[in-house]
Amino acid sequence: MAQKKGPTKGSGGKHRNALRGHGPTPKAEDRVYHKAYRAKKAAERRQAADPRLAARRRVAKFASNDTTDLVFGRNAVLEALRVGVPSSTLYILSRIEHDDRTREIVRIAGANGLHLLEADRLEMDRIARSGNHQGVILRVQPYQYSSLAELADRADKKARAMEAANSAAARINARPLFIALDGVTDPQNLGAVIRSAAAFGANGVILPERRSASVTAAAWKVSAGAAAHMPVARVVNLNKALEGLKARGYYVVGLDGGGTKLVGETGFETDPLVVVLGSEGSGLSRLTREACDAIAGIPISSAVESLNASVAAGISLYSVADARRRAGLAADAK
Repeated sequence: MAQKKGPTKGSGGKHRNALRGHGPTPKAEDRVYHKAYRAKKAAERRQAADPRLAARRRVAKFASNDTTDLVFGRNAVLEALRVGVPSSTLYILSRIEHDDRTREIVRIAGANGLHLLEADRLEMDRIARSGNHQGVILRVQPYQYSSLAELADRADKKARAMEAANSAAARINARPLFIALDGVTDPQNLGAVIRSAAAFGANGVILPERRSASVTAAAWKVSAGAAAHMPVARVVNLNKALEGLKARGYYVVGLDGGGTKLVGETGFETDPLVVVLGSEGSGLSRLTREACDAIAGIPISSAVESLNASVAAGISLYSVADARRRAGLAADAK
């Protein structure tokens, strides 16, 4: 008896992949066996050896689109290095014509262990986003802010140490003094305020975290090195910071054109003091104004509407320092 033939076994699609095409034909330069591929690799090797491109790769490793941490120009870079601005990298123009400034720049940078990178003019212009770098660009490190508690503790400790001094002038001049900025957003104004604070013996500068300038390279430059030894604190809420200082025995004097008293004549100059400076346009905010024990103004000509914020800060700090000096001399004369 004949056997019934079973079902015939089909391909079941197992050869389907073999029937597919292999896609478009690769370009000649992508076929490893083709002479165009060898020519492409030879061109890549020549390009990799190009010193201009090598410089660009080195610069790209350290460069960024942010120029707020850059100081450029021979005088500015030299000044920043001399005063010890914390820095990480010095970019210098290849085949630069050296003078006394650039020689000292390279010497100080090498002694401080900075990255020294040569770049062509095109790359220097790209890093600085400007052609006014004079062949040298310095990248500074992020500024290290202090906490307000640290500054207040340090100021109180200094004042207590002077309590035993024989001179009343020394005791009065050692009393804590801070300047706080409310809405000052220009880093150059901030740098000038830091410089004035150092010049007139302030213990530190207080900044809010929002709507305020930061200690960038521009502020470092304008401060003329004062930022290296003038501590700056950033606080989340300026009004709460002022209330905290008032709880420690400080008085707060705000600067405003509509002040009822004159700077240096508020009666709080010889006490632990915080001078608060508002923005040049809108002045002190309402809440900050309410936190002040007195509002003082600077008498100016009616031909001028207002003073630059940093100028007002310098005048106010001088007025406090002068009031303390006169009070000390009067106390020692008794």
